[in-house]
Amino acid sequence: MKLLPEVLAAREEIQSLRRTIHAHPELRYEEVRTSELVARQLEQWGIEVHRGLGKTGVVGVLKRGTGTRSVGLRADMDALPIHELNSFGHRSQNEGKMHACGHDGHTAMLLGAAQYLAKHGEFDGTIVFIFQPAEEGGAGARAMIEDGLFSRFPVDAVFGIHNWPGLAEGSFGVTEGPIMASSNEFRIDVRGVGAHAALPHNGRDPVFAAVQIANALQSIITRNKKPIDTAVLSITQIHAGDAVNVIPDEAWLAGTVRTFTTETLDLIESKMHKIAEATAAAYDCSATVTFHRNYPPTINSSEETRFAAEVMREVAGSDRVDTSIEPTMGAEDFSFMLQAKPGCYAFLGNGDGMHREMGHGAGPCMLHNASYDFNDALLPVGSTYWVRLAQRFLAPGKNG
Repeated sequence: MKLLPEVLAAREEIQSLRRTIHAHPELRYEEVRTSELVARQLEQWGIEVHRGLGKTGVVGVLKRGTGTRSVGLRADMDALPIHELNSFGHRSQNEGKMHACGHDGHTAMLLGAAQYLAKHGEFDGTIVFIFQPAEEGGAGARAMIEDGLFSRFPVDAVFGIHNWPGLAEGSFGVTEGPIMASSNEFRIDVRGVGAHAALPHNGRDPVFAAVQIANALQSIITRNKKPIDTAVLSITQIHAGDAVNVIPDEAWLAGTVRTFTTETLDLIESKMHKIAEATAAAYDCSATVTFHRNYPPTINSSEETRFAAEVMREVAGSDRVDTSIEPTMGAEDFSFMLQAKPGCYAFLGNGDGMHREMGHGAGPCMLHNASYDFNDALLPVGSTYWVRLAQRFLAPGKNG
């Protein structure tokens, strides 16, 4: 592991910032305190600061030399609506809110890099530090883009990173192409005719129709899409009725669809409409499908991914970099940035949870878990990665 001595020397300061952020979690588009902390630190280090992009986002701009190239480095800042089970000193002070996904660590790693880069000018061009709100279901990346992120602060490529529990501490995982799936949700409303449960022939049972729809939808996965096109269709809710002896007038079911390509998603959505409507009609009911596309798949561009992997090997060593890590069906709104610009999203191993201090909860150290905590040993690793990536991307001689 080749970590920058200056970054290691600042570890306690950056760790203190991380734990302060952890102790004061804020939900999507509520990151007022966190944004102000970030902006103050950047200003203190002499970095140009722009507030309010995507409501609570912060952008820092650092220029050196005369080069025209620019690179975007992104960290997310928001927390989750989870009651923290940990009782150590930096546990959440905002009940019902928790940094259970490590965005506190992501923010701190990028701050550590910003501190170093502000003091050392070994690059030629512009670094755009992107501190993004509302990754957790709020599409904060899209909000920042719509607010002029890349028009006001143009970049040639953009990079992001996420801690990954279960992956060895300080190791990297990345892959070209899809690394995370699209996130989509649906609801199917089925309407029939209510009746007494003892006299079902007098009605048109929407519950029975809904169950048949639920079964039939899986045929899309097994019989309509190509087997090599990965997708998940999960029904997570079925609701109907209020009494055990009454067939209700209506029922509804809902769930999520995940895919690695838009083409597969188009197929699934189209087939869902046909199956739901035709199946309901077969039982003299009607069905309406409401389908919401939340986040597109996160797709890494090849050139930028190979470049990022070179930087990872420089920092962690070749034996600690997996360039064909298995993609996950989880979703990430960094996907919007990768639709707008070439770039790479990667995983940084958070370890097995043994780093947690006394007083941690009894649950596992997994993302979106009430016993989770970010591994502070990653702070100098992530900061060094960001520094080396920016320096190599903006190396003198590469600019126009």
